[in-house]
Amino acid sequence: MRKERKSELILIFSTMLWGGTFAVVKQSLNDSSPMFFLGWRFLIALIILLPFVFKNKNEFTLKSVLSGSLLGVFYFLGFATQTVGLKYTLATKSAFITAISVALVPIMQTTLEKRAPKRSSLLGIVFVLIGVLFLSSGNTGLLKFLSDLSSNFNFGDFLTLLCAISFAAYIVYLDIASSKYGFWVILFMQITVTAILAFLFAAIFNSAGLETIKFDLNKSLIFGLIYTSLFTTLLTTILLTKYQKDISPTKAALIYSLEPLFATVFAFVLLGETISGIAAIGALLIMTGLIIAETFEKYLD
Repeated sequence: MRKERKSELILIFSTMLWGGTFAVVKQSLNDSSPMFFLGWRFLIALIILLPFVFKNKNEFTLKSVLSGSLLGVFYFLGFATQTVGLKYTLATKSAFITAISVALVPIMQTTLEKRAPKRSSLLGIVFVLIGVLFLSSGNTGLLKFLSDLSSNFNFGDFLTLLCAISFAAYIVYLDIASSKYGFWVILFMQITVTAILAFLFAAIFNSAGLETIKFDLNKSLIFGLIYTSLFTTLLTTILLTKYQKDISPTKAALIYSLEPLFATVFAFVLLGETISGIAAIGALLIMTGLIIAETFEKYLD
């Protein structure tokens, strides 16, 4: 198997794990405030990571620490703005606006790396965005969803747009940093910075009356913390840091756009939510976009 193809499959697996996060976190936030949950999620991952990082402490230089820290800032901003934004907007609008990061990545890739995306990937992005639009509007109707999106752009939508920008910047800068610096320092710093910022903002939000710190430890919350810290924080961040550099940021963004598709499947299986016909068409379009980016490369580029 080609190195690039192996990396693509691993990133698809990571995206599948992310898709399962929605149902788990939705349940966990009944017992914990969002920022505090995010802090513990990354702190647990950090504690598990510490012994391995200590063995590779020679990778830590000023430049590598700063690069990893910048990745952590982008990572945190993506999670935080999406989480807080969900308080003020609908989950369907959040999913679609977050997917805009797929379109932002090729722009940032061209600007920051001076590397234009392939035409097959750009065509795939068009299909993916239309697919996410259909998938997001599945329970409300396409016309009503478009009307709400255009006429009711609120504070939550603005935060979610910042989320899309942050994740796009993260994807592109991860490609740059992981090619220059050691794996362990980049991994450690982004998880550390995200944990610190999450706890810091939990305290700030609590003081400002924006979010009351809540943490009622029970079986449901423990399961949520174990799943998110081990699988959708530590494991996925390891896989992204190690394997994303083998493919272009634009193709990586296309793969990550499968998250709402996997989230819909998990919501159907775990939460009993229904999948409408238009949502099914959206899922098919997302898959089509990924297939176009993968198989049409030799014909369009």
